[in-house]
Amino acid sequence: MLYKIYLMQISQIEIYQFPVKLKKPFVISLGSFDFAENIVVVIRTDRGLTGFGECSPFMPINGESMGTCYVVAKYLAQTLIGKNPLDIETCSEMMDRIIYGNSSIKSAFDIALYDIAAQHAGLPLYAFLGGKNNKILQTDYTVSLGEPDQMVADAREIKDRGFQVIKVKLGEDPDRDIQRIKAIRAAIGMEIPLRIDANQGWSVDSAIKVLNALGTDNIQFCEEPIARWNFMELGNLRRQSPIMVMADESCCDHHDAKRLIDLDLAYSFNIKLGKSGGIFKAGKIIELAEKANLQLQIGGFLESRIGFTAAAHLALTSDSVRFCDFDTPLMFSEDPVSGGIQYERHGEILLPETPGLGANLDSAYLNKLKGYKVR
Repeated sequence: MLYKIYLMQISQIEIYQFPVKLKKPFVISLGSFDFAENIVVVIRTDRGLTGFGECSPFMPINGESMGTCYVVAKYLAQTLIGKNPLDIETCSEMMDRIIYGNSSIKSAFDIALYDIAAQHAGLPLYAFLGGKNNKILQTDYTVSLGEPDQMVADAREIKDRGFQVIKVKLGEDPDRDIQRIKAIRAAIGMEIPLRIDANQGWSVDSAIKVLNALGTDNIQFCEEPIARWNFMELGNLRRQSPIMVMADESCCDHHDAKRLIDLDLAYSFNIKLGKSGGIFKAGKIIELAEKANLQLQIGGFLESRIGFTAAAHLALTSDSVRFCDFDTPLMFSEDPVSGGIQYERHGEILLPETPGLGANLDSAYLNKLKGYKVR
């Protein structure tokens, strides 16, 4: 195995800005977004293997933008040139030594490295990670935060399109948030479960009020109801809520996960590769959650089908992954990705069975994007 590992080197890394306009604004309590402003990383090796990775930096959550990722990527690329792409742990440690944080851009490099490693092994990425394609992955579809009448109309449309789970963005005024959910329930009935996400928008008292008011409305869980810095209150909130509370912004990497578990503050985590720094560290979160018997969701930001294909492969590695939130590529005004996950009826996800990630952008499209190469 060591002999095989040292046969390959990274020969070139390409960084591209990848902005895509959304069909309509995506609105959460932290702001409104008209574009997915993403970065694509392409890693090429001296053995002819090429890996693709993507990140979708989200300034209010991970403190990164397309611009900062574009700059920081050069430091990471210069460090990884000539290194062994199959030694992912060492590459991850090297990126952390170069710069603190910047988990979003690091995740794009991480995904590209795993793409290469799985291709080298001749396995789909989920199999390379030790997973099995033995369960149905089904995404929700999200209703943006807005006026109650518009949110009701959006929820009706999502139901009519056949989605079996609807996610609703909240986190504004607690009374209006209760009104929003009650109105949606009156319009679509009680059969389809809802997931709600406040994106840190409520105080502790407001969160308790809203969650108790919605306790009989078939809500699967609520993501990050309170400010991430106030994570010590998650245990108190969890005990007073009839709805499962899911840690999201307060659980970025495996260190955050361990702290929340050790303090008995969470029942569930939402794992996003752009928060964890990629698959390598996300796998550590999954290991911790399995030992603590926690439920997991795999989600994301505004990635294309490149990023969400990586997320879907990861979702097949553990029975603890119960929920998927892979809907944002369906919100794009264009889809230039070749291969990758496909969306089936009712939001079911079909993964590629080809070696590696199985998703990429062709050279003609890449040549249209702003980018640079590091050799």
